[in-house]
Amino acid sequence: MAKVTIDGKSIEVPDGTTILNAARMIGGEIVPPAMCYYSTLKTSGGYCRTCIVKVTKGSEKDPRPMPKPVASCRTTVMDGMEVQNITSPDLMEARAGVVEFLLINHPLDCPICDQAGECHLQDLAYEHGLAKTRYEFSRRTFDKIDIGSKIKLHMTRCILCYRCVKVADQITDKRVHGVMNRGDVSEISTYIQKAVDNDFSGNMIDVCPVGALTDRTFRFKSRVWFANPVDAHRDCPKCAGKVTLWMKGEEVYRVTGRKDQYAEVKDWICNDCRFEKKAASDWQIDGPTNFDRHSVITQNHYTLPEPAHKPLLNDVKVVQNLVSGKRITNNDN
Repeated sequence: MAKVTIDGKSIEVPDGTTILNAARMIGGEIVPPAMCYYSTLKTSGGYCRTCIVKVTKGSEKDPRPMPKPVASCRTTVMDGMEVQNITSPDLMEARAGVVEFLLINHPLDCPICDQAGECHLQDLAYEHGLAKTRYEFSRRTFDKIDIGSKIKLHMTRCILCYRCVKVADQITDKRVHGVMNRGDVSEISTYIQKAVDNDFSGNMIDVCPVGALTDRTFRFKSRVWFANPVDAHRDCPKCAGKVTLWMKGEEVYRVTGRKDQYAEVKDWICNDCRFEKKAASDWQIDGPTNFDRHSVITQNHYTLPEPAHKPLLNDVKVVQNLVSGKRITNNDN
């Protein structure tokens, strides 16, 4: 076991635990953001650098601080390590710089992006107050393409987190897409004349932290904060069948995997559950989906409570009854 202190809060964790996972065990605001790390995907992390932290004490045996910020998702704790995250102004400034780099080529299309309200990059940009860019050169752009019958790829929004590549590698038999080219022209694409068509390809949409991969059956149909998310399940021969239904009334607008507080899918779901089962009668409803109270998804649910009594419609009759001393009931209207 190793004892680590993060922003003044101490915890003992098993040897080999990363700083990020140790922070998640503590919980709260001290947990660094993560755009590329995914706990259920092996070798994920280390690409986006948004989870950087400042190590002010390496360990009890070697108390020297680390010379520069480190990626908390790839750095393991050592006994006696002390880490600063939100308590370090220098670290917050460095993270703001990382977010600014991620936004260099990112289009300003949040008002029309289906990921708005669930986008981690949007949250980071808001948190660090990045309202405009200092970048003065031509941006990298790509044409939107369909990489499958149900998936739209908007490469201009991609931050190259590699999550979609790793999920295809680790839960499917064969991967037909990957990162092509190098440097600034790197892009996610499929092999020539290939389409992503395996039974679990839809999970690429769930793991994408931005709006680069979207559900074609849901595009431009609704904002997530206008829908009512509920947990549901069904007996499925291919997957666990545990999902979140995004509904308006009795209509199912989209189906996604159930996610935890860090927006990571708990159980992968098949394409039949995701794309084909869009009727409420196909599912057993378990209850409302829980979200952080600060999430925009919990806001603006325009469902008014049922009134305690029916409104009185005939004002003249109301006045007459009051004058005569007659008791008023809703049945009198």
